[in-house]
Amino acid sequence: MPQSVSFDELLKAARHSAVHLEMRDTYGVGDEAEDFATWRRTGQRDTDPASAYWAPWVDLVQSAVSRGVAVRRARIVSEPVTEYIRYEHAGTVVNILAGEQVRWLPRRQAVELMLPGSDLWIFDGQQVLFNHFTGAGDWSDPGLELRTEPHIVKQCADAFEAVWERAKPHDQYALS
Repeated sequence: MPQSVSFDELLKAARHSAVHLEMRDTYGVGDEAEDFATWRRTGQRDTDPASAYWAPWVDLVQSAVSRGVAVRRARIVSEPVTEYIRYEHAGTVVNILAGEQVRWLPRRQAVELMLPGSDLWIFDGQQVLFNHFTGAGDWSDPGLELRTEPHIVKQCADAFEAVWERAKPHDQYALS
């Protein structure tokens, strides 16, 4: 991925759609470590969209949605879910308040699908930004890989749409 292009720039440039496919049961990214530790200790998750933790994300998504960009997030999860997924689920209300549509798909319902090997974002059906993580769930180096080859974009878009079709909206998904 060119160093001059960031995730924020890609989302700011999106005109129609930005879709995100998450397939890990645990993430260990440093920028959420403190929030996750607080949730583990207290059972309480920061769900204030104006908090220092959430405000940059909420502003970015709301700006995209106000331009007419459909922002959708699909999460494939193992059941029973991990502690991390419980944490993620507890904060999803903020994603939705920001304007995202979020759906959940139990991994057992994804076995017939051909899925990419990494989490990803697809912007306007033209660019795929792969998110690469270490085995422990932190960003690998490099963590992002931008691809624009039409066949790769189509494969990823088809995979996302297949997941989206099967997945349950956030308000209908009960943690197990």
